[in-house]
Amino acid sequence: MLQPLIQDRDRLEQVLRQLPLAPGVYFLKDKTDQILYIGKSKRLRSRVRSYFREPAQLGPRLELMVYQVADIEFIVTDTEAEALALEANLIKQHQPHFNVLLKDDKKYPYVCITWSEPYPRIFITRKRQFGNGGDPRSDSAKDRYYGPYVDSFRLRQTLALVKRLFPLRQRPRPLFRDRPCLNYDIGRCPGVCQGLISPQEYRQTLQRVAMIFQGRTGELVAQLQAQMAQAAADLNFELAARLRDQIRGLEHLGVDQKVSLPDDTVSRDAIALAVGDRHAAIQLFQIRAGRLVGRLAFVADAQSGSAGTILQRVLEEHYAQVEDVEIPSEILLQHPLPEPDFLRRYLSEKKGCAVSLTVPQRQAKAELIAMVQRNAELELARLQQASDRTQTALEDLAQLLGLDTLPHRIEGYDISHIQGSDAVASQVVFIDGLPAKQHYRHYNIRNPEVKLGHSDDFASLAEILRRRFAPYLEGKGDPLDDWPDVILIDGGKGQLSAVVQVLEPLLGDLTLLSLAKQREEIFLPHHRQPLPTDPEQPGVQLLRRVRDEAHRFALNFHRQKRAQRQRRSYLDQIPGLGYQRQKELLATFRSIDYIRMATPEQLAQVNGVGPRLAERIYRYFHADTD
Repeated sequence: MLQPLIQDRDRLEQVLRQLPLAPGVYFLKDKTDQILYIGKSKRLRSRVRSYFREPAQLGPRLELMVYQVADIEFIVTDTEAEALALEANLIKQHQPHFNVLLKDDKKYPYVCITWSEPYPRIFITRKRQFGNGGDPRSDSAKDRYYGPYVDSFRLRQTLALVKRLFPLRQRPRPLFRDRPCLNYDIGRCPGVCQGLISPQEYRQTLQRVAMIFQGRTGELVAQLQAQMAQAAADLNFELAARLRDQIRGLEHLGVDQKVSLPDDTVSRDAIALAVGDRHAAIQLFQIRAGRLVGRLAFVADAQSGSAGTILQRVLEEHYAQVEDVEIPSEILLQHPLPEPDFLRRYLSEKKGCAVSLTVPQRQAKAELIAMVQRNAELELARLQQASDRTQTALEDLAQLLGLDTLPHRIEGYDISHIQGSDAVASQVVFIDGLPAKQHYRHYNIRNPEVKLGHSDDFASLAEILRRRFAPYLEGKGDPLDDWPDVILIDGGKGQLSAVVQVLEPLLGDLTLLSLAKQREEIFLPHHRQPLPTDPEQPGVQLLRRVRDEAHRFALNFHRQKRAQRQRRSYLDQIPGLGYQRQKELLATFRSIDYIRMATPEQLAQVNGVGPRLAERIYRYFHADTD
């Protein structure tokens, strides 16, 4: 096993000499080959060498990292811009401990436009997805996310106005099989469900809508005004009136958000942050033509670097995800950046013209930064309040259960079924008191005795916990991998007793309990009476959140499984349509309704479905119309 490089100066010099004086990305690894840090530089050797000259000047966090570095790897790129883009993708993939990692605060919504679909959808979501792990070659990577927006109410108002001004797809699924709904008749929808508009024409409308969320409303209004003038000159007064209404609606957006700046023709972003003990709250104001058109928010670990380092990471990640036209001509900064020239060249190259980075010191621009900072401070107060509540709940739970340390990982389990049919189980995980959805897991109940008309929650919970801890029960698991501090079972003494029989050999190393719904009573193994608790005390409330989340997750999976069974049982009635072809049909058309609407030619294009079977499927759904 390799020793830290700082303890072996000869090997350190040898490794540093191997680094080229070229742009690229470097990986700092520890003795177990885990990535500690991923960085970029226009001169790899110079940058990496700077870490080892005087580590104490780097700050306590990076100094701790340097004393753990045992190996260095690198990837050379042709340009600094390529190095920045590669660094951003690698940090998302590996999430090294010492990098500035932006956290996903579900409080903030995004606007998504699904450009990967022939007829793109536009909707508000709190989950930003990166298609195929961020692979730009995947179809879903074409989808665009705008945000995260701080004012969700105003965002919903804006999207509602947009859907009134522009004819857009209004429903996720068609209301009728052979005709459009009322939205088409009143001009709210162009008839997407019946193909009354081509994908190319519809995408042109969506491109106009996207300009609003790119902060280019003024540019869009100018385009519409030119089209309105041309329509009037061509005596097409109906089109001219429709364009006039769109212009008036767009001008109404943001009329109360005027920002006083000396030059209201320049597009600019202003960014500032507030740093607390645990979190750093970052706010980015988007100002276009003197109006505040967007207010975005980000959250980072307060210990992940200096204020300038955090701002640089936010700007790099944000602008790497936006389109070129969304990059402003000027970016106002609260603090100087550690690598301003690197970011300036990258943004200028991407935008195609000069982009300036300035730290204003006086007058209107400095006042704007002060306003952004005040908003960041308010957001930080909210974050710290929520963090304090979570910390209090963990401390109360540790005292309640007699734990020596705060519970780091809490797992909750629940069963869901309808009279034994489609029985499933859920495992949810809370890390440091917060949901860690990447660790959630579904289970199908394998017990043949659990079926329609016969359920056994005790046996089902025992089965799931046996499968979950099978490696540890057999002496093959490593407790350092995913060992829970607390296991919560939804139920009373009966459910707990069934699980105790399975986990008895492990009870000395983990805490097992159940939470009964009726009185929110907590039961422990081998205790007849519940713990003396108050249902409203913080630790019990945390357990209730875990229990309710396990119930929700199990119920959703049960409904999904039941819906799939019902769909397949419906298709089972078609002769010659086996299980695999049913899967192909449902994967292609997504629902029975869409299969019913498909023509024989469309059905025949599905993998495994030829013309004869396609005709049989079509006739099955249209027997009453023949």
